[in-house]
Amino acid sequence: MFDTIVIATDGSESVERAVRVALDLADRFDSEVHALYVVDAGEIESSPERLRDEMRDALNERADEALTEVREATSDRVTTAVREGRPATEIGDYAREHDADVVAMGTRGRHGENRFLIGSVAERVVRTCPVPVLTVRQLDGE
Repeated sequence: MFDTIVIATDGSESVERAVRVALDLADRFDSEVHALYVVDAGEIESSPERLRDEMRDALNERADEALTEVREATSDRVTTAVREGRPATEIGDYAREHDADVVAMGTRGRHGENRFLIGSVAERVVRTCPVPVLTVRQLDGE
């Protein structure tokens, strides 16, 4: 049922449970797993020009750390990728390019006014991704 699972990670605590759930799903269906980190081009572009290279380097370093966390969470082989762009767009494009059956990602569970003030990558992915999206909310106390 799930041959290819893409785990979208930003390395945050809210993604930890999503990684565990996605890897459990992959084990159950003997799925190929891809872990994807998207360096948000908007963050880089909104920073002062003199700091952009440092910002890009820092975000790429964070990407390496986040993908290493996914790799260490499983004994199976995980394909990892780092992309730069708009996160929701890049996640959907990656899922399409790799013929993914599902994208798994964490959500902080924001709602109400905060959702509109802060925005939500998970919400945009759910609305625009060409494949089903499994959102996993971090439980209170985790």
